[in-house]
Amino acid sequence: MNILSEKNGAVRIISVIGQINSGNAAEAETQLLAQLQQGDTYCVLDLAEVDYISSAGLRVVLMLAKRQKQNAGQLVLCRLQPHVHEVFDISGFLSILSVAPDRTAALARIAQVPVST
Repeated sequence: MNILSEKNGAVRIISVIGQINSGNAAEAETQLLAQLQQGDTYCVLDLAEVDYISSAGLRVVLMLAKRQKQNAGQLVLCRLQPHVHEVFDISGFLSILSVAPDRTAALARIAQVPVST
């Protein structure tokens, strides 16, 4: 598993490559939290290159979403492969997480969030 990160304006875009499973979920959580420690309120998690996610991986994603919400931010997932999308659907996570078909839609979804001053 590899994690890449980039900025698009005020949004941190994190791409995960490989699998998120019970063997690497703790490492994934540590690396993803480190990305969010940079103070980014809005984050897009691009899962286009994730070919497998286990229940441990789902827990990591849910934890990230909760962390962002606690910090008055937002996490939007995008580009889920069909079988990964199905795992999120079966688990019921699609009803509690924000998911977009691509990066453009994910960024647009975040842009709709009112910014408090």
